Amino acid sequence: MEDNRADVILVREALEEHGIQCDLMVLSDGEQALKFVAKVEGGEVPCAELVVLDLNLPKASGLRVLERMRASPKCASVPVVILSSSDAPKDISEAKKLGATRYIKKPSRLEDFMNIGAIFKGILAESGTS
Repeated sequence: MEDNRADVILVREALEEHGIQCDLMVLSDGEQALKFVAKVEGGEVPCAELVVLDLNLPKASGLRVLERMRASPKCASVPVVILSSSDAPKDISEAKKLGATRYIKKPSRLEDFMNIGAIFKGILAESGTS
């Protein structure tokens, strides 16, 4: 769940570079993300295998989305990677407290951003969904 189109493109490229075959669903604000979780709860759609979540989303914060996901029986065990421009200790601590699988500060170098794909691949392998 990301509102920055450039970051979405970089995430897509990082996934491709590491051979991760997936359908990438992009939700551009927290309200859409909360509605998605409600649809999962209602059995309309399956929950994602991996969620990449920005903290600074319009309409509802990433932390609120994470809290809602962890409260959902159908999404509670899905790995959630926070990918944020914030490296504030408060944000990191709150995300971990709410159950984030991993917290990554958005890299400024393209090479470092592409390496995130390896992290996603490892998380998917650990969860048995790759």
